[in-house]
Amino acid sequence: MGVSARSVGALVAGAALLLAAVSGCSAAGPASVASASASVAPASCPAGTLVSTAAELTDALSAATPGAVVVLADGRYAGTFTIAASGTAAEPITLCGASGAVLDGGSTDTGYTLHLQGASNWRLEGFTVTGGQKGVMLDGSSSNVLTGLTVTRTGDEAVHLRAGSSDNTVQDSTISTTGLRNARFGEGVYVGTAQSNWCTVSACSPDASDRNLISGNTITGTTAEAIDVKEGTTGGRLLANTLDGSAITEVDSLIDLKGSGWTVSDNRGTAAPTDGVQVHVIVDGWGAGNIIAANDFAVAASGYAVAVVGAARGAGNEVGCDNVATVAGADAPGPVTNVTCAG
Repeated sequence: MGVSARSVGALVAGAALLLAAVSGCSAAGPASVASASASVAPASCPAGTLVSTAAELTDALSAATPGAVVVLADGRYAGTFTIAASGTAAEPITLCGASGAVLDGGSTDTGYTLHLQGASNWRLEGFTVTGGQKGVMLDGSSSNVLTGLTVTRTGDEAVHLRAGSSDNTVQDSTISTTGLRNARFGEGVYVGTAQSNWCTVSACSPDASDRNLISGNTITGTTAEAIDVKEGTTGGRLLANTLDGSAITEVDSLIDLKGSGWTVSDNRGTAAPTDGVQVHVIVDGWGAGNIIAANDFAVAASGYAVAVVGAARGAGNEVGCDNVATVAGADAPGPVTNVTCAG
């Protein structure tokens, strides 16, 4: 069982007093204060194993078993970190820290700062992830919750759910400043795999990263889509996200939807390069049966709140008339969609 922040503080303070008694130095000196403050657990985290160095974090992730809690003290954790153990639905594993606990992957040219590899039933909460080619990568990892994270300054996309990573939640997180290595790949949240990479990632079959929930996130400073949903994915939800497209240089929508059976609702977006949402059929049978409703996007003068493109127009996609498009300087709302809306 781990120790609480109060007990850690008491132990450190006690050690400082003992050192003072032996050496004649004051226990209130700068070294004592620094030592005490370096290993304080954030009050927002449950009690658990407190770590304060990259080596301790690596060891704790490797040793984690169902029900374990790993708590990050504030500070910089340089390197890339892999999670391969799994919790259970009844006893998930928690990695928790405040935003001042920063996992720093360094160079944006290579590596995944935090990589879940075949790991399920984790709760990742509160801390910051920066650097690396990709920020948080899930491969074959399901039933995880990413909540309250800050993911920023990545070479390509910030958060990627891939290789059959299903039933995950990415919520209430702040995602920003992507595409520092390659602007074309600078998505905020990326779900699934493009068909061109199926043989690399999913044995030449669709990457069935299904039923993922992307909710309540604030996504800014992306050079590609704020959210990109790939062909081969099914049944996910994009709900109540706040998106800012003012840094987008490589694409023409805030959300690109190529999967099937997704629900996209209550999202708010500003500075869409052209459209708020675009729906595409990239592979026959995909880009179908999606529901897009009650979103509000500031779009370009030529844009739509929801543009249903090409073959997607005959693929059973439903666009609600309650979507809203606004155009800067216009006296009236912009057009909701290029197809007949419902409701």
